Amino acid sequence: MRRERGRKRKRVCSFCVDKVADIEFKNVDKLRRYVSDRGKILPRRITGNCAGHQRQLTVAIKRARFLALMPYTTE
Repeated sequence: MRRERGRKRKRVCSFCVDKVADIEFKNVDKLRRYVSDRGKILPRRITGNCAGHQRQLTVAIKRARFLALMPYTTE
């Protein structure tokens, strides 16, 4: 018998599970989960978000950065 290596279960979108319609840029604690320690926005294949929510998430993070709620980079 051969084991399948590297196959992981597909992650489900946490926003779809919670039935979130719009992602708020003011909710910084939730947005920080989707930003790396370097300050980069994590891609869909890592976060498991659906395409629509990933787009909304990206816009929300960029708005929070513009309004100085989140940093662009780390020091």
